[in-house]
Amino acid sequence: MAAFFRDITDRKLAEEKLMEADRRKDEFLAMLAHELRNPLAPISAAADLLRLGAPDEARVRQSSTIIGRQVRHMTRLVDDLLDVSRVTRGLITLGQARVAARAVVEEAVEQVRPNVDTRAQRLTVRLPPETAIVRGDKARLVQVVANVLGNAAKYTPAGRGIDLRADVLGAHLVLSVRDEGIGMERELTGRVFDLFAQAERSSDRSQGGLGLGLALVKHLVELHGGTVNCSSPGPGKGSTFVITLPLLAEPAAAAAVAAAAPSGEPVARRAGRLKVLVVDDNVDAAETLGLLLASEGHEVVVEHESLRALERARSARPDVCLLDIGLPGVDGLELARRLRADPATAAALLVAITGYGQQKDRDEAFAAGFQHHLVKPLDFERLLGLLDAVRACGERNASQVALTAG
Repeated sequence: MAAFFRDITDRKLAEEKLMEADRRKDEFLAMLAHELRNPLAPISAAADLLRLGAPDEARVRQSSTIIGRQVRHMTRLVDDLLDVSRVTRGLITLGQARVAARAVVEEAVEQVRPNVDTRAQRLTVRLPPETAIVRGDKARLVQVVANVLGNAAKYTPAGRGIDLRADVLGAHLVLSVRDEGIGMERELTGRVFDLFAQAERSSDRSQGGLGLGLALVKHLVELHGGTVNCSSPGPGKGSTFVITLPLLAEPAAAAAVAAAAPSGEPVARRAGRLKVLVVDDNVDAAETLGLLLASEGHEVVVEHESLRALERARSARPDVCLLDIGLPGVDGLELARRLRADPATAAALLVAITGYGQQKDRDEAFAAGFQHHLVKPLDFERLLGLLDAVRACGERNASQVALTAG
């Protein structure tokens, strides 16, 4: 009689990991469907409210506020998905500037403050010294702190406290966020930064999100040369998140002041109207954008097809062309090349309005002749800022407006 033995431990462990990954994937898809349907419901209701009867000014204002708020919520969800995808594939490029830690903390608190106030939570903040400077991408660092603070606010009951402290310990900046929230099991603290990780939730999913925010925090902190950790005494006893970032050895006071200065100040509205060509095969998107621009006093021409838009541009000679990229037939990139090559339209400012937002999409747009790249849903205030800059140029050509990485 012969007996054979084979150790299948590794295979079984691999199978268990695959089953766990598949389970978390299914949970994530269920959460994604839920999180996207939630804002769609009030958007649909607001649209029906505007359609039924003769809406008065108050109803229109209320409906537009609801739609705008829910669209911003959906935009944040999509941005999180894209951010995680880019970071995990190594496609994200971080800025390498001197950044004042105090400015990072202040801007993060400003972003989270409305949620904290709504829940009547007590937020205490200890700012870092003004001399604390780190190297990295300011917007991403603000995103890191805001995500951790937002997570604390989400899982902390109304009326409870959240404490944010920023200290300099040796050559490191240490940011700690401690909350009086629901806490977590020890097992969850070990995987809270994994993609799609979530605490157990009831079917109403009243708390949580897509399980992406903390995973994004971990990746961004590590790209900045830092670490992030989580601890909790147990369920009902709160949680503490600690972010450690390396400080620059010789911070410059001037750099600190520059980094702390507010950026992106809105450009003052100036008199004067521009000729604006809007090209989008989505009729609703083109018409609504045209109406918004017209309400700001601009002369607007709307087209839905590239060749027709090219003909209208030659006769109208627009100051600014807002072009969708995914146009049928001749796409927006080719349309931009033709507009740039035509003497009648070569001086126009070309702005890409598109749903494609990855770096390669931006590079392709700039190579085709676009000077700006804006991602849908459109930030209308940002677009108005660009138009104000064109008006401010007066007799100069629109194409001479300083380019941005927008």
